Amino acid sequence: MPKLIRLYITQVAWGFVISALFVGVLLALNVANLRGLIFGSEIGLIALAMIWFMNGIVFAGVQFAYAIMSMAEKPQGPRRGTPIAAEFEPARVAVDKG
Repeated sequence: MPKLIRLYITQVAWGFVISALFVGVLLALNVANLRGLIFGSEIGLIALAMIWFMNGIVFAGVQFAYAIMSMAEKPQGPRRGTPIAAEFEPARVAVDKG
């Protein structure tokens, strides 16, 4: 299996694990009475699965993007550029008094 595909699969799996933790915290803290709504409804498990899956898509995308962007090479050498002008002085403008 190519390394990029393996990286994608592992990062997506981590995203769904983070989503499960996030939904668990939402239910534990009972944010917006979510726990009562989910456990008090006959289709609460479907709602719970949808919340987990939709958040999983978001967290998986963020996780994969972070993994890819962190693979970039660090810049070598000085971080500062050379100054464009050593000193600033006002420019003289000719005015026609006519």
